[in-house]
Amino acid sequence: MNDLAQAIDFVPPANWPAMSRQECVERLTAPGQRLEMETIDIRGVPTRVWKNAPANLRQVAMAGRAHGDRLFAIYEDERITYDAWFRAVARLAAEFRARGIAKGDRVALAMRNLPEWPVAFFAATAIGAICVPLNAWWTGPELAFGLANSGSKLLVCDAERWERLAGHRAEFPGLETVFVARGGKPVEGGERLEDVIGTPGDYAALPPCELPPEEIAPDDEATIFYTSGTTGQPKGALGTHRNLCTNVLSSGFNTACAALRRGEVPPDPVKKVGLTVIPLFHVTACSAGLMGYIVAGHTMVFMHKWDPEKAFQLIEREKVNLTGGVPTIAWQLLEHPKRKNYDLSSLEAVAYGGAPAAPELVRKIHEEFGALPANGWGMTETMATVTGHSSEDYLNRPDSCGPPVAVADLKIMSEDGETELPTGEVGELWARGPMIVKGYWNRPEATAETFVDGWVRTGDLARLDEEGWCFIVDRAKDMVIRGGENIYSSEVENVLYDHPAVTDAALVGIPHPTLGEEPAAVVHLAPGTSASEEELREWVAARLAKFKVPVRIAFVEGTLPRNANGKILKKDLGAFFA
Repeated sequence: MNDLAQAIDFVPPANWPAMSRQECVERLTAPGQRLEMETIDIRGVPTRVWKNAPANLRQVAMAGRAHGDRLFAIYEDERITYDAWFRAVARLAAEFRARGIAKGDRVALAMRNLPEWPVAFFAATAIGAICVPLNAWWTGPELAFGLANSGSKLLVCDAERWERLAGHRAEFPGLETVFVARGGKPVEGGERLEDVIGTPGDYAALPPCELPPEEIAPDDEATIFYTSGTTGQPKGALGTHRNLCTNVLSSGFNTACAALRRGEVPPDPVKKVGLTVIPLFHVTACSAGLMGYIVAGHTMVFMHKWDPEKAFQLIEREKVNLTGGVPTIAWQLLEHPKRKNYDLSSLEAVAYGGAPAAPELVRKIHEEFGALPANGWGMTETMATVTGHSSEDYLNRPDSCGPPVAVADLKIMSEDGETELPTGEVGELWARGPMIVKGYWNRPEATAETFVDGWVRTGDLARLDEEGWCFIVDRAKDMVIRGGENIYSSEVENVLYDHPAVTDAALVGIPHPTLGEEPAAVVHLAPGTSASEEELREWVAARLAKFKVPVRIAFVEGTLPRNANGKILKKDLGAFFA
């Protein structure tokens, strides 16, 4: 039993585990089973895949259509059925075709979690276009970069995002068509999305129609999700239809394993209600969440903006069964003083990934909600889920992100990338499987550096135990993860260096009880110059998204401490904020 499991007072049920992990894999993936595997060639690499996964996102959309009058999405007072959603998808896909969008063209998507988001996403991907979900928290220049870099021909956005972008129109000359949702009056420089498909309340009245025809192979390109680059410019991870469709069965595999380990027969799929609180422009919500939800016929509840008490109201009103996303959200639900005013008994599972979670969180979810905690590991380059565990397995190893799903492999490599390290040793985590993206959009050098013979070099430092459970111990990449949002240090440091008074700067993460960590900076000012903490924070805020702004800035008289190679010793900088 794991020492931390004892520390959080986990007592395994009698006769648990009823089956080893390997026995679970063999039983669930046996010939004829829903989770059967086969080995195929992907870009020259023999790869295990789920034999029964949907072949492409077009098939996922058709699976959603089959749920008919089941509620697809709830947003404030809007309630949209699967049938209504599919009508809007098919109508918008036809409009995209009429506007000249062909297979391989990029269609950008920039908006809050609104019912229009999954309509636009599937309208693009179901006709073979590449959807480019842009970070809705980005500033105008950041959004403009994404449009220009991806070469998007068409953009679907909400009015807030278009307001940020409108002044940067000259920076993305390849964009031909803009559809703006929820803008009300006529849109300068764009068209109203409502003039094509109406408001979500109108979708059910759209005439039934089929998707425009298109042949789509599993390994055709489907998405570009941007991940912040360590050199300051985001990199677009180029995902395939297979990458996203793999998650549909990976989630089911993890659920079935938990049941077998408990000595139970894996339950038949049951339609649930999930509160989706993390942005759909993240692979966690889009790939690990949305794909499986649509195939299963789950209902998604969206929020305009995260607010714990509003979440309680929605959980009570809509009888929400599933929620989570990142540890921050779970902590806020647990610690809010008004939690006990609401009936949250419908909650069955609180799952999260995207950031390290304290073992204490695992125990509290189980104790306070009576819900089963679940955790997993993935990254933009793996289109979310690579590992996962829940229930007793998670309580037994609360510091682990679980073992890999059956179609994935993990290995721990030496710093030079040449030697695989033995069980228990810490090194760089490498991952392989059908969820690994093709590479980076128009970045051949970065692709060659990160993707090696089917493996992705994750930049995370980790170890594997004798049963294959993965333990992330540190990040080799220079990154702060604030509540699941990646902040690459160099991006913020470069902005600080642009300030005329700053000659040396470093960004580090400082602990935060609910967000995991927050960004803080240490700077050295040029002799004879001055700048206050507030001035520098405003300087960053004017140039980057708000979540990237350092919450604290410390000043040092000399230059920052460095090693013999001239690299700043960031591990020594935390003392400035103790």
